[in-house]
Amino acid sequence: MPELLRDPVERALACAVAALSLSRGMFFTVSALYFTRGVGLSPTTVGIGLTIAGGVGVLGSYVGGWLSDRYGADRLQQWALAANGAALLGYALAHDVVTFVLVAACVSATRGLQSTAQMTLLARWYVGPERVAVRARLRVVMNVGIGIGTLLAGLALLVDTATAYRLTVLLVGAITILGTIPLIGMRRRVSGLAERMDASASAEGPRGPSPLRDRTYVTSTALNAVLAIHFGLTSVGIPLWVADHTDAPTVVVSALLVVNTAYVALFQVRASRGTQDLRKAGRSVRRAGLLLLVACALFAVAGHLGAAAATCVLLLAALASSAAETRGEAGSWGMAFELADPARAGAYQGLSQTGLALAQMLGPAVVTTTALNHGTPGWLTLGTLFATTGTATALLANHAAKHRAPLADLIPG
Repeated sequence: MPELLRDPVERALACAVAALSLSRGMFFTVSALYFTRGVGLSPTTVGIGLTIAGGVGVLGSYVGGWLSDRYGADRLQQWALAANGAALLGYALAHDVVTFVLVAACVSATRGLQSTAQMTLLARWYVGPERVAVRARLRVVMNVGIGIGTLLAGLALLVDTATAYRLTVLLVGAITILGTIPLIGMRRRVSGLAERMDASASAEGPRGPSPLRDRTYVTSTALNAVLAIHFGLTSVGIPLWVADHTDAPTVVVSALLVVNTAYVALFQVRASRGTQDLRKAGRSVRRAGLLLLVACALFAVAGHLGAAAATCVLLLAALASSAAETRGEAGSWGMAFELADPARAGAYQGLSQTGLALAQMLGPAVVTTTALNHGTPGWLTLGTLFATTGTATALLANHAAKHRAPLADLIPG
Protein backbone atom coordinates (compact mmCIF):
# COMPACT_ATOMS: atom_id res chain seq x y z
CA MET A 1 0.00 0.00 0.00
CA PRO A 2 2.20 2.86 -1.22
CA GLU A 3 -0.43 5.45 -0.20
CA LEU A 4 -0.08 4.38 3.41
CA LEU A 5 3.70 4.86 3.30
CA ARG A 6 3.38 8.41 1.93
CA ASP A 7 0.67 9.66 4.27
CA PRO A 8 1.93 10.23 7.84
CA VAL A 9 -1.58 10.32 9.31
CA GLU A 10 -2.60 7.01 7.79
CA ARG A 11 0.76 5.50 8.69
CA ALA A 12 0.33 6.50 12.35
CA LEU A 13 -3.24 5.21 12.41
CA ALA A 14 -2.25 1.94 10.77
CA CYS A 15 0.46 1.32 13.38
CA ALA A 16 -1.97 2.09 16.19
CA VAL A 17 -4.64 -0.15 14.66
CA ALA A 18 -2.10 -2.95 14.20
CA ALA A 19 -1.27 -2.90 17.92
CA LEU A 20 -4.93 -2.61 18.91
CA SER A 21 -6.06 -5.46 16.66
CA LEU A 22 -3.18 -7.72 17.72
CA SER A 23 -4.18 -7.26 21.34
CA ARG A 24 -7.88 -7.76 20.53
CA GLY A 25 -7.17 -11.02 18.75
CA MET A 26 -5.29 -12.28 21.77
CA PHE A 27 -7.97 -11.09 24.18
CA PHE A 28 -10.90 -12.56 22.25
CA THR A 29 -9.17 -15.94 22.29
CA VAL A 30 -8.50 -16.20 26.02
CA SER A 31 -11.02 -13.85 27.66
CA ALA A 32 -13.83 -16.34 28.28
CA LEU A 33 -11.45 -18.90 29.78
CA TYR A 34 -9.69 -16.25 31.86
CA PHE A 35 -12.94 -14.90 33.27
CA THR A 36 -14.20 -18.35 34.23
CA ARG A 37 -10.96 -20.05 35.31
CA GLY A 38 -8.78 -17.10 36.30
CA VAL A 39 -11.35 -14.84 37.97
CA GLY A 40 -13.69 -17.69 38.93
CA LEU A 41 -16.91 -16.34 37.44
CA SER A 42 -19.74 -18.41 35.98
CA PRO A 43 -20.45 -18.15 32.24
CA THR A 44 -23.84 -16.56 33.03
CA THR A 45 -22.20 -13.91 35.19
CA VAL A 46 -19.67 -13.17 32.47
CA GLY A 47 -22.44 -12.78 29.91
CA ILE A 48 -24.47 -10.43 32.08
CA GLY A 49 -21.40 -8.41 33.04
CA LEU A 50 -20.29 -7.96 29.44
CA THR A 51 -23.82 -6.94 28.45
CA ILE A 52 -23.81 -4.23 31.13
CA ALA A 53 -20.38 -3.13 29.93
CA GLY A 54 -21.67 -3.06 26.37
CA GLY A 55 -24.33 -0.56 27.44
CA VAL A 56 -21.59 1.67 28.86
CA GLY A 57 -19.72 1.29 25.58
CA VAL A 58 -22.77 2.55 23.67
CA LEU A 59 -22.75 5.68 25.84
CA GLY A 60 -18.99 6.05 25.34
CA SER A 61 -19.39 5.94 21.56
CA TYR A 62 -21.92 8.77 21.65
CA VAL A 63 -20.00 10.93 24.15
CA GLY A 64 -16.87 10.40 22.06
CA GLY A 65 -18.43 12.46 19.28
CA TRP A 66 -18.95 15.47 21.54
CA LEU A 67 -15.45 15.14 23.00
CA SER A 68 -13.91 14.87 19.52
CA ASP A 69 -15.58 18.10 18.43
CA ARG A 70 -14.63 19.83 21.68
CA TYR A 71 -11.04 18.70 22.25
CA GLY A 72 -9.86 17.26 18.92
CA ALA A 73 -10.29 13.75 17.56
CA ASP A 74 -6.54 13.13 17.44
CA ARG A 75 -6.12 13.92 21.13
CA LEU A 76 -9.10 11.80 22.11
CA GLN A 77 -7.87 8.91 19.97
CA GLN A 78 -4.51 8.90 21.74
CA TRP A 79 -5.80 9.22 25.29
CA ALA A 80 -8.70 6.82 24.83
CA LEU A 81 -6.36 4.17 23.45
CA ALA A 82 -4.00 4.59 26.43
CA ALA A 83 -6.94 4.42 28.83
CA ASN A 84 -8.23 1.31 27.07
CA GLY A 85 -4.87 -0.38 27.58
CA ALA A 86 -4.83 0.60 31.25
CA ALA A 87 -8.37 -0.74 31.68
CA LEU A 88 -7.38 -4.04 30.06
CA LEU A 89 -4.52 -4.32 32.55
CA GLY A 90 -7.16 -3.92 35.25
CA TYR A 91 -8.61 -7.31 34.31
CA ALA A 92 -5.53 -8.88 35.90
CA LEU A 93 -6.65 -7.37 39.22
CA ALA A 94 -10.30 -8.40 38.95
CA HIS A 95 -11.18 -10.93 41.65
CA ASP A 96 -14.96 -10.81 42.00
CA VAL A 97 -18.14 -9.82 40.15
CA VAL A 98 -18.02 -6.15 41.16
CA THR A 99 -14.44 -5.51 40.06
CA PHE A 100 -15.02 -7.51 36.87
CA VAL A 101 -18.04 -5.42 35.88
CA LEU A 102 -16.27 -2.15 36.74
CA VAL A 103 -13.21 -3.06 34.69
CA ALA A 104 -15.33 -4.35 31.80
CA ALA A 105 -17.31 -1.10 31.80
CA CYS A 106 -14.07 0.93 31.63
CA VAL A 107 -12.77 -1.24 28.79
CA SER A 108 -15.99 -0.87 26.85
CA ALA A 109 -16.29 2.88 27.45
CA THR A 110 -12.74 3.66 26.36
CA ARG A 111 -13.14 1.43 23.31
CA GLY A 112 -16.24 3.41 22.34
CA LEU A 113 -14.41 6.70 22.77
CA GLN A 114 -11.49 5.44 20.68
CA SER A 115 -13.59 4.13 17.79
CA THR A 116 -15.58 7.36 17.51
CA ALA A 117 -12.41 9.47 17.69
CA GLN A 118 -10.85 7.43 14.88
CA MET A 119 -13.88 7.86 12.61
CA THR A 120 -14.02 11.59 13.38
CA LEU A 121 -10.33 11.98 12.59
CA LEU A 122 -10.89 10.31 9.22
CA ALA A 123 -13.93 12.48 8.54
CA ARG A 124 -12.05 15.70 9.31
CA TRP A 125 -8.68 14.96 7.74
CA TYR A 126 -9.65 13.19 4.52
CA VAL A 127 -12.12 14.16 1.82
CA GLY A 128 -14.21 12.32 -0.77
CA PRO A 129 -13.10 8.83 -1.76
CA GLU A 130 -9.99 9.06 0.44
CA ARG A 131 -12.02 8.66 3.62
CA VAL A 132 -13.60 5.35 2.69
CA ALA A 133 -10.39 4.09 1.06
CA VAL A 134 -8.30 4.79 4.17
CA ARG A 135 -10.99 3.27 6.39
CA ALA A 136 -10.95 0.14 4.22
CA ARG A 137 -7.17 -0.21 4.44
CA LEU A 138 -7.31 0.20 8.20
CA ARG A 139 -9.96 -2.52 8.30
CA VAL A 140 -7.59 -4.85 6.46
CA VAL A 141 -4.84 -4.09 8.98
CA MET A 142 -7.28 -4.81 11.81
CA ASN A 143 -8.43 -8.13 10.40
CA VAL A 144 -4.89 -9.35 9.81
CA GLY A 145 -3.83 -8.18 13.27
CA ILE A 146 -6.72 -9.98 14.93
CA GLY A 147 -5.80 -13.14 13.03
CA ILE A 148 -2.18 -12.96 14.17
CA GLY A 149 -3.24 -12.21 17.73
CA THR A 150 -5.53 -15.22 17.73
CA LEU A 151 -2.66 -17.45 16.64
CA LEU A 152 -0.31 -16.04 19.29
CA ALA A 153 -2.92 -16.58 22.01
CA GLY A 154 -2.96 -20.24 21.01
CA LEU A 155 0.20 -20.61 23.10
CA ALA A 156 -1.81 -19.77 26.21
CA LEU A 157 -4.44 -22.28 25.19
CA LEU A 158 -1.76 -24.95 24.90
CA VAL A 159 -0.51 -24.23 28.44
CA ASP A 160 -4.13 -23.95 29.64
CA THR A 161 -3.56 -22.52 33.10
CA ALA A 162 -5.02 -19.52 34.90
CA THR A 163 -1.53 -18.02 35.11
CA ALA A 164 -1.02 -18.31 31.35
CA TYR A 165 -4.33 -16.56 30.72
CA ARG A 166 -3.53 -13.82 33.23
CA LEU A 167 -0.14 -13.18 31.63
CA THR A 168 -1.81 -12.99 28.23
CA VAL A 169 -4.25 -10.37 29.55
CA LEU A 170 -1.32 -8.33 30.89
CA LEU A 171 0.37 -8.56 27.50
CA VAL A 172 -2.86 -7.46 25.82
CA GLY A 173 -2.98 -4.30 27.94
CA ALA A 174 0.69 -3.51 27.36
CA ILE A 175 0.44 -3.92 23.57
CA THR A 176 -2.62 -1.66 23.50
CA ILE A 177 -0.78 1.08 25.38
CA LEU A 178 2.18 0.75 22.99
CA GLY A 179 -0.26 1.50 20.18
CA THR A 180 -0.39 5.12 21.35
CA ILE A 181 3.28 5.73 20.48
CA PRO A 182 2.70 6.39 16.72
CA LEU A 183 -0.05 8.88 17.63
CA ILE A 184 2.14 11.01 19.91
CA GLY A 185 3.19 14.33 18.37
CA MET A 186 1.09 14.01 15.22
CA ARG A 187 0.13 17.66 15.47
CA ARG A 188 3.79 18.67 15.33
CA ARG A 189 4.64 16.29 12.50
CA VAL A 190 1.68 16.94 10.22
CA SER A 191 1.10 20.48 8.98
CA GLY A 192 -2.52 21.62 9.23
CA LEU A 193 -3.69 18.70 11.36
CA ALA A 194 -4.33 20.78 14.49
CA GLU A 195 -6.42 23.33 12.59
CA ARG A 196 -8.52 20.61 10.96
CA MET A 197 -9.08 18.75 14.24
CA ASP A 198 -9.96 21.92 16.17
CA ALA A 199 -12.28 23.32 13.51
CA SER A 200 -15.35 23.09 15.75
CA ALA A 201 -13.69 23.52 19.15
CA SER A 202 -13.96 27.31 19.45
CA ALA A 203 -17.15 29.07 20.42
CA GLU A 204 -16.97 31.04 17.17
CA GLY A 205 -16.73 27.89 15.04
CA PRO A 206 -19.60 26.86 12.79
CA ARG A 207 -22.35 24.90 14.52
CA GLY A 208 -24.73 22.66 12.66
CA PRO A 209 -27.87 21.05 14.07
CA SER A 210 -27.68 18.02 16.33
CA PRO A 211 -27.47 14.76 14.36
CA LEU A 212 -30.42 13.53 16.42
CA ARG A 213 -32.54 16.06 14.49
CA ASP A 214 -31.26 14.82 11.15
CA ARG A 215 -33.91 12.22 10.28
CA THR A 216 -31.98 10.93 7.28
CA TYR A 217 -28.83 10.32 9.32
CA VAL A 218 -30.71 8.77 12.23
CA THR A 219 -32.54 6.42 9.86
CA SER A 220 -29.32 5.51 8.07
CA THR A 221 -27.63 4.80 11.40
CA ALA A 222 -30.52 2.61 12.54
CA LEU A 223 -30.64 0.60 9.30
CA ASN A 224 -26.90 0.03 9.20
CA ALA A 225 -27.00 -0.98 12.87
CA VAL A 226 -29.58 -3.67 12.07
CA LEU A 227 -27.37 -4.97 9.27
CA ALA A 228 -24.35 -4.93 11.61
CA ILE A 229 -26.11 -7.52 13.79
CA HIS A 230 -24.59 -10.03 11.39
CA PHE A 231 -21.31 -9.71 13.30
CA GLY A 232 -23.06 -11.77 15.97
CA LEU A 233 -22.99 -14.64 13.48
CA THR A 234 -19.20 -14.74 13.54
CA SER A 235 -18.80 -14.38 17.29
CA VAL A 236 -21.67 -16.58 18.52
CA GLY A 237 -23.98 -17.96 15.84
CA ILE A 238 -21.60 -19.85 13.57
CA PRO A 239 -19.46 -21.55 16.28
CA LEU A 240 -22.49 -22.77 18.23
CA TRP A 241 -24.44 -23.77 15.11
CA VAL A 242 -21.55 -25.81 13.72
CA ALA A 243 -20.78 -27.48 17.04
CA ASP A 244 -24.32 -28.22 18.22
CA HIS A 245 -26.56 -28.36 15.14
CA THR A 246 -24.52 -29.81 12.25
CA ASP A 247 -22.59 -33.02 11.64
CA ALA A 248 -19.52 -31.07 10.49
CA PRO A 249 -16.43 -31.46 12.70
CA THR A 250 -16.00 -28.65 15.23
CA VAL A 251 -12.60 -27.76 13.76
CA VAL A 252 -14.51 -26.35 10.77
CA VAL A 253 -15.22 -23.29 12.96
CA SER A 254 -11.55 -22.33 12.72
CA ALA A 255 -11.57 -22.84 8.96
CA LEU A 256 -14.59 -20.55 8.61
CA LEU A 257 -12.84 -17.83 10.63
CA VAL A 258 -9.77 -18.16 8.41
CA VAL A 259 -11.98 -17.81 5.32
CA ASN A 260 -13.48 -14.63 6.74
CA THR A 261 -10.11 -13.11 7.68
CA ALA A 262 -8.58 -13.91 4.30
CA TYR A 263 -11.57 -12.65 2.32
CA VAL A 264 -11.69 -9.31 4.14
CA ALA A 265 -7.93 -8.85 3.76
CA LEU A 266 -8.10 -9.52 0.02
CA PHE A 267 -11.32 -7.77 -0.99
CA GLN A 268 -12.24 -5.04 1.53
CA VAL A 269 -10.39 -2.27 -0.33
CA ARG A 270 -11.86 -3.34 -3.66
CA ALA A 271 -15.38 -3.47 -2.23
CA SER A 272 -14.97 0.08 -0.90
CA ARG A 273 -14.20 1.72 -4.23
CA GLY A 274 -16.80 4.26 -5.23
CA THR A 275 -18.86 4.05 -2.04
CA GLN A 276 -18.26 7.73 -1.30
CA ASP A 277 -21.12 8.11 -3.80
CA LEU A 278 -24.38 7.72 -1.88
CA ARG A 279 -26.14 5.70 -4.58
CA LYS A 280 -23.21 3.28 -4.84
CA ALA A 281 -23.03 3.05 -1.06
CA GLY A 282 -26.72 2.14 -0.94
CA ARG A 283 -26.31 -0.50 -3.65
CA SER A 284 -23.37 -1.96 -1.74
CA VAL A 285 -25.47 -2.31 1.41
CA ARG A 286 -28.37 -3.81 -0.56
CA ARG A 287 -26.06 -6.45 -2.03
CA ALA A 288 -24.77 -7.14 1.46
CA GLY A 289 -28.29 -7.79 2.69
CA LEU A 290 -29.03 -10.18 -0.17
CA LEU A 291 -25.74 -12.02 0.36
CA LEU A 292 -26.56 -12.39 4.04
CA LEU A 293 -29.91 -13.93 3.08
CA VAL A 294 -28.03 -16.44 0.93
CA ALA A 295 -25.55 -17.12 3.74
CA CYS A 296 -28.30 -17.67 6.32
CA ALA A 297 -30.10 -20.08 3.97
CA LEU A 298 -26.87 -22.03 3.45
CA PHE A 299 -26.18 -22.21 7.20
CA ALA A 300 -29.69 -23.59 7.66
CA VAL A 301 -29.21 -26.21 4.92
CA ALA A 302 -25.94 -27.35 6.54
CA GLY A 303 -27.93 -28.49 9.55
CA HIS A 304 -29.69 -31.13 7.45
CA LEU A 305 -26.64 -32.69 5.74
CA GLY A 306 -23.96 -35.24 6.52
CA ALA A 307 -20.50 -34.23 7.70
CA ALA A 308 -18.78 -33.84 4.30
CA ALA A 309 -21.67 -32.08 2.57
CA ALA A 310 -22.28 -29.85 5.59
CA THR A 311 -18.64 -28.79 5.60
CA CYS A 312 -18.79 -27.77 1.93
CA VAL A 313 -22.03 -25.84 2.40
CA LEU A 314 -20.66 -24.11 5.51
CA LEU A 315 -17.61 -22.94 3.53
CA LEU A 316 -19.91 -21.52 0.84
CA ALA A 317 -21.95 -19.80 3.54
CA ALA A 318 -18.79 -18.30 5.05
CA LEU A 319 -17.79 -16.93 1.64
CA ALA A 320 -21.23 -15.35 1.16
CA SER A 321 -21.17 -13.91 4.68
CA SER A 322 -17.65 -12.50 4.18
CA ALA A 323 -18.62 -10.93 0.85
CA ALA A 324 -21.61 -9.36 2.60
CA GLU A 325 -19.36 -8.05 5.37
CA THR A 326 -17.01 -6.24 2.98
CA ARG A 327 -19.86 -4.69 0.99
CA GLY A 328 -21.94 -3.79 4.02
CA GLU A 329 -19.05 -2.14 5.81
CA ALA A 330 -18.02 -0.18 2.71
CA GLY A 331 -21.53 1.10 2.13
CA SER A 332 -22.10 2.02 5.78
CA TRP A 333 -18.81 3.97 5.90
CA GLY A 334 -19.72 5.88 2.77
CA MET A 335 -23.12 6.84 4.17
CA ALA A 336 -21.74 7.70 7.62
CA PHE A 337 -19.22 10.10 6.06
CA GLU A 338 -21.23 11.59 3.20
CA LEU A 339 -24.52 12.16 5.05
CA ALA A 340 -22.79 13.89 7.98
CA ASP A 341 -22.64 17.64 8.52
CA PRO A 342 -18.91 18.55 8.28
CA ALA A 343 -19.38 21.27 10.91
CA ARG A 344 -20.23 18.61 13.51
CA ALA A 345 -18.20 15.65 12.29
CA GLY A 346 -17.63 14.31 15.78
CA ALA A 347 -21.29 14.41 16.81
CA TYR A 348 -22.35 12.67 13.60
CA GLN A 349 -19.68 9.98 13.76
CA GLY A 350 -20.49 9.52 17.43
CA LEU A 351 -24.10 8.74 16.52
CA SER A 352 -22.95 6.35 13.78
CA GLN A 353 -20.64 4.51 16.15
CA THR A 354 -23.39 4.39 18.76
CA GLY A 355 -25.51 2.42 16.30
CA LEU A 356 -22.63 0.01 15.70
CA ALA A 357 -22.05 -0.39 19.45
CA LEU A 358 -25.73 -1.20 19.94
CA ALA A 359 -25.54 -3.82 17.21
CA GLN A 360 -22.48 -5.40 18.80
CA MET A 361 -24.23 -5.50 22.17
CA LEU A 362 -27.54 -6.92 20.91
CA GLY A 363 -26.24 -9.05 18.01
CA PRO A 364 -25.48 -12.24 19.97
CA ALA A 365 -28.93 -12.17 21.61
CA VAL A 366 -30.70 -11.62 18.27
CA VAL A 367 -28.79 -14.44 16.59
CA THR A 368 -29.43 -16.77 19.53
CA THR A 369 -33.17 -16.11 19.71
CA THR A 370 -33.63 -16.58 15.95
CA ALA A 371 -31.21 -18.96 14.28
CA LEU A 372 -29.96 -20.99 17.24
CA ASN A 373 -33.29 -21.37 19.03
CA HIS A 374 -35.49 -21.99 15.97
CA GLY A 375 -33.21 -23.61 13.40
CA THR A 376 -34.16 -23.24 9.75
CA PRO A 377 -37.15 -20.89 10.29
CA GLY A 378 -34.95 -18.73 12.53
CA TRP A 379 -32.14 -18.58 9.94
CA LEU A 380 -34.59 -17.60 7.20
CA THR A 381 -36.17 -14.95 9.42
CA LEU A 382 -32.75 -13.50 10.17
CA GLY A 383 -31.76 -13.55 6.50
CA THR A 384 -35.02 -11.87 5.48
CA LEU A 385 -34.39 -9.16 8.07
CA PHE A 386 -30.95 -8.49 6.56
CA ALA A 387 -32.23 -8.45 2.97
CA THR A 388 -35.12 -6.12 3.83
CA THR A 389 -32.81 -3.80 5.75
CA GLY A 390 -30.33 -3.66 2.88
CA THR A 391 -33.06 -2.79 0.40
CA ALA A 392 -34.45 -0.07 2.68
CA THR A 393 -30.94 1.37 3.08
CA ALA A 394 -30.50 1.57 -0.70
CA LEU A 395 -33.84 3.39 -1.04
CA LEU A 396 -32.78 5.86 1.66
CA ALA A 397 -29.40 6.44 0.00
CA ASN A 398 -31.04 7.09 -3.38
CA HIS A 399 -33.49 9.52 -1.80
CA ALA A 400 -30.69 11.37 0.00
CA ALA A 401 -28.54 11.54 -3.14
CA LYS A 402 -31.43 12.94 -5.17
CA HIS A 403 -32.20 15.70 -2.68
CA ARG A 404 -28.56 16.59 -2.01
CA ALA A 405 -27.52 16.77 -5.67
CA PRO A 406 -28.61 20.39 -6.17
CA LEU A 407 -26.55 21.46 -3.15
CA ALA A 408 -23.49 19.69 -4.54
CA ASP A 409 -23.85 21.63 -7.78
CA LEU A 410 -23.48 24.90 -5.85
CA ILE A 411 -20.10 23.95 -4.44
CA PRO A 412 -17.32 25.60 -6.50
CA GLY A 413 -14.61 23.53 -8.12
